[in-house]
Amino acid sequence: MILVDSSVWISYFNGVETSETDLLDKLLGTVPIAIGDLILVEVLQGFRQDKDYEIAQQLLLSLQIFNLLDREMALKVAQNYRSLRKKGITICKTADVIIATFCIEKSLPLLHADKDFKPFEAHLGLKTPLND
Repeated sequence: MILVDSSVWISYFNGVETSETDLLDKLLGTVPIAIGDLILVEVLQGFRQDKDYEIAQQLLLSLQIFNLLDREMALKVAQNYRSLRKKGITICKTADVIIATFCIEKSLPLLHADKDFKPFEAHLGLKTPLND
């Protein structure tokens, strides 16, 4: 199973071809794809047209959807943020820390196109299907 970040879904739904969207296109229907509740929000809130929103919602709701945060995970998120901060790395978006930590803890590769996840790969063991 692979968790796909909003940075890939947004490009995918906008028809932008990247190595990440190409991989997503290949994986859909062949490999279990998951998203998180926060990712669902990030993607769906960006649609302007009702028809596009409904199409995306139908596709995304067909995937495995994880609740990314509970008390235990919140503590791990804070620990990971602090660990990177001690290395001089500040992650600006809390949602990215939540997503990365969830993937690390659940041993799920994260397909993303967001440089904010790179420190999690380099220092905390986040996996991505493009680097495997």
